[in-house]
Formats: sequence, structure tokens, C-alpha cells
Amino acid sequence: MIGFIGGGNMAEALIKGMTSQGMRDILVSEPRKERRRFLEQTYRVRTTPSNREAAAECSLIILAVKPQNMSAVLDEITDVVTEDKTVVSIAAGIPLSSLEEKLRTRKLVRVMPNTPAIVQEGMSVLSLCECLPGKEIAAVREVFLSVGKVLTLPERHMNAVTAVSGSGPAFIALFVEAMRDAGVHLGLAKEHAGELAVQTLLGTARLLETGISPEKLREMVTSPGGTTAAGLQVFDGKGLKDITAEALLAALKRAEELGARK
Repeated sequence: MIGFIGGGNMAEALIKGMTSQGMRDILVSEPRKERRRFLEQTYRVRTTPSNREAAAECSLIILAVKPQNMSAVLDEITDVVTEDKTVVSIAAGIPLSSLEEKLRTRKLVRVMPNTPAIVQEGMSVLSLCECLPGKEIAAVREVFLSVGKVLTLPERHMNAVTAVSGSGPAFIALFVEAMRDAGVHLGLAKEHAGELAVQTLLGTARLLETGISPEKLREMVTSPGGTTAAGLQVFDGKGLKDITAEALLAALKRAEELGARK
């Protein structure tokens, strides 16, 4: 059985993906009664208000709690997490060493998923304990493959992953918001400007999925002295790449701070 400790948005995204793939043996611990009822009725999963019950009953435990709550949750479940259990953390910034300090099992996985998992277009990056057997790795991958793509990287990269793909949806949404609002300023209706911005994003992403590099695609769209070139000159002048680098660095540093708190 797969257990979730925490029934928030990311847990729901995973549950939605898992149940759509036929995985039904799921138990969710969630303190809010109305949230438990929603998960039960929507996805036909079992729920409980007890973190200890979920941890004790399940062989694969997914910690879907906020980083600042992780220490308290680990203290609560530590005596029921036996060495045969696999524990997965999706909390930003929390290193595997923090789990190792409080849990008896060494079958540990740190994962950074992202919000597009809600529509099964997520990007999840796994960092694994070296002792994890192949069978357990396959089970964890199956969970996250149900909501998108999966990549495995050494843990030293996880805070950078958090900045790029974890926080990235918000950064991209901000750019789409800016395009929409600028379109309105140019005279378009908000609805039309929004549709233009979103579909342009989706189409561009599909093109990039074919393997064409961002640089090549930019060159394809840009004619010397044309409209795109005029716009790109503004981005260059305002330092778009520098701003983006600073934003990702700030996100990375915050992930490091969250991990340091334990």
C-alpha cells in the first residue's frame, strides 16, 4: 500500500495520476475533515487523520508536507517507520540526511515534482539513497511517471532543480501574465490577449520538445530589422537573462535555507 502524509495540492496531483493509471491501494493522512471527504469521494482512496496510522500501514510512504513541518512529522512517525519501508520526501530543500537522522529505514528518496503534475505534464527529479533496491526504485518511478516525466540526478543538484523546475512554473506564469497585460495595454481584450499568450507558450513548448534548441528557434522567428528583433533588443537592454539568473539563484538560496533549518 502507498501512503501519503499530507493531502494537499501536490499529493492530490499524484493521487489523480496514480488512480488514472489503475493504482488504487492508497491511504492518505490529512488533518482536515473536509479535505479527507473530498479525496475519498473524488478519487476513491482511503483517508485517516493519523500520520502514524498511514506510516505504520503502508510500505511506501510519501511525505507531502511543507518543509517547515517536516521535523515534527518525522518525530511523530519515527517509531513506526521500520527498515523495510521506503520513504519519499517531496518537501523543497529537505536533504536525505535529515530523513536519515530520524528514521530507521535507509530506503529514502528525495523528489522535486512541479505543479504541472496536476495535468499529468509534470517534471519530477529523483535523488536516491544508494542502498535502494531496484524493485523499490521502480515503484517510486511508477508513481511519478503517472504525472509526467522523471529524471534521476545526484542530490547535490536538487536545490538547483527546485529553482528551475520547482519554482519555474510560477516564473513562466509571471511572463505569460506580463504578455497578457501588455497585450491589453496594446488594445486587445484581456480574454484574447490571454489566449494568444497561453497558446503561444504551448506551441513553443511543443516545438522545443522536438529537439530544436531555444537558440535555433529564436533565430527562426527573428528576421533582421523585424518586429521580433525590436522586441528582443528591449529584453537584452533590460537584462532579461541576468534577471532570470538572479531569480533562480534566489530560489536556490531559499531552498538551502529551508534544508538548513531541518
